[in-house]
Amino acid sequence: MIDAPASLAPAPGGATAQNVARGICRLFARNDIWCLGEMPLRNGRRADLMGIDAKGRIVIVEIKVSRADLLGDGKWPDYLDFCDRFYWGLPLSLDRAPLELADFRPDCCGIIVADGYDAEIVRPAPSHPLAPARRKVEVERLARTALRRAVTALDPQCAPPGPA
Repeated sequence: MIDAPASLAPAPGGATAQNVARGICRLFARNDIWCLGEMPLRNGRRADLMGIDAKGRIVIVEIKVSRADLLGDGKWPDYLDFCDRFYWGLPLSLDRAPLELADFRPDCCGIIVADGYDAEIVRPAPSHPLAPARRKVEVERLARTALRRAVTALDPQCAPPGPA
């Protein structure tokens, strides 16, 4: 089971962040990209989905299920320093037109549309490679967070799930 983003508010058409996350995780799994939901970053932000592909490259997906949430998000550029590729994850029902505006930097952001069953990349995310030292730190943090979650899911008394 995936860890879904905390925001589960229904979007138009009944889409939820959890359903969008599940569809994206299924798409990524078929392409050997494995994700963790609600991944804390060192700058205090929290990525909705953060994953690693087969070559060790880091992918972050910011999920938006409403137009207001999409247009009101000014923090998303803070994620770019922690990934090689960045995607917006949206339900099929959400208008993607704002993502073509300069404020949303279409030159560096991909778009994935998803429902609870599957997803499709409608605009590939260009690669902006992290420095090797930064990538190593982030991959290790992601791995330790995933392992801590797995162990504490099996044994909640083992250790409190503190910060990564």
